[in-house]
Amino acid sequence: MNTQFGKDLTTGSIPKHLIQFALPILIGNLVSTGYSVINTIWVGKLLGKDAVAAIAVSFPIFLAMVALCSGATLATSILVSNAYGAKDNAMIQRIANSSWAVAIVMILIVTLGGLLLSENILRMIGTPKDIMQLATGYLKISFLSFAGLYISYLISSLLRGIGDTFIPLIFIIISTVINAVLDPLLIMGVGSIPRLGLNGAAYASFISSGAATIMGFIYVKYKYKKEPINPTGLLFERKTIMEILKIGLPSFIQQMLVSMGYAFMTIFVIRFSADSIAAFGIASRIDSIVAMPAIAMMMAVSTLTAQNIGAGKSERIKGIFKWGIVINIPVIAAISLLCVTFPGTIMRIFVDDVDVIQTGIEYLRIVGVGYLFMIIFYVSNGVITGAGKAISIMVITFISLCVVRIPLAGLLSHTSMGIHGIWFAIVISFAVTTINSLWYYFSGRWKNGVSMNDEMSS
Repeated sequence: MNTQFGKDLTTGSIPKHLIQFALPILIGNLVSTGYSVINTIWVGKLLGKDAVAAIAVSFPIFLAMVALCSGATLATSILVSNAYGAKDNAMIQRIANSSWAVAIVMILIVTLGGLLLSENILRMIGTPKDIMQLATGYLKISFLSFAGLYISYLISSLLRGIGDTFIPLIFIIISTVINAVLDPLLIMGVGSIPRLGLNGAAYASFISSGAATIMGFIYVKYKYKKEPINPTGLLFERKTIMEILKIGLPSFIQQMLVSMGYAFMTIFVIRFSADSIAAFGIASRIDSIVAMPAIAMMMAVSTLTAQNIGAGKSERIKGIFKWGIVINIPVIAAISLLCVTFPGTIMRIFVDDVDVIQTGIEYLRIVGVGYLFMIIFYVSNGVITGAGKAISIMVITFISLCVVRIPLAGLLSHTSMGIHGIWFAIVISFAVTTINSLWYYFSGRWKNGVSMNDEMSS
């Protein structure tokens, strides 16, 4: 069967495909991150520190929701890519319909559970009483936004699976603009629009994510009216859903491990000073920005890998691996050099406090060198993920964080190295991730078993 829609990534220039695929993802991530910073500034300036604190205590729960969305929909993207490479439209339709079935179940469980248990969850994580009411209202509306968040992720993953990352970028930009306009209007109230305070910020996110979802659904419905990524119904097929869970669940756990690792690092840093925790918070945000190009490349590598496995062209994966690293080198190396050479300038963008800046400088000079490992391990992880070996990525992450980073940071921070021991533990864990990921890639174990498409069709 000939696949007439989407973008075939199994022929043509590999570096061109990687850049064209990764660039819109990177721009979308930068837009979203940039706006999250602006949103925090709006809330801080208009509503004060209690509102900022209410968002802060809700943030780990929001991260868990994002991890659930991205984990489940990553599975959809990989499976669709694999079937698309195999030109198996019937399989793509089954995956699309099953993914929508999983989405409906997830949305109902998370939304209803969140609305009923918001206050209990916040109490469990130690939310102070003086911001409990603010945080509860904000979190409940955030749970209402989960449906839009999940579906927008799902639509983007279906489009990524057929090689399209440009249209999801358009939706992100439009959604961000809507959010940016609504935020101050709903927070402060203008004319007939009531003043909603912190809930206004949550409603702005709810409306913007809903708008992006509706636009995405309409686009897929009409652009791909007769194509298999357009859902024809809900399919509760055990075999297909198990394939989604086989990739989605480990991906979710892997992302939760990353969040847990950050929580432990925060606990270790808190022992030193308030300045240290402020510096670590800023430095962690810098980490996430630095990783964006590498993560975009990882997603490109995983999709190209999945399509080529589906097409029976696994010989192209060596080229995908090589070019992923080659393209990463100038980008990540330049960022690493900037962080090591001009750490003070970078820190001053975020804060004016001298002690916080000094701690941040020390962090960036140590961890900034470790950014170089991102050149490699995000690419090898992309190949492994594209081959459907999400459990292996989960194990690699577990070893890096739970076996190396957390114990080593706790140990070294109690030596004469002090807080620098935590920074070195982070770099060492980057190195361990790289070694394990490369070992798994070169061992060829990710090739074990037939392609996912063959597994599911058998």
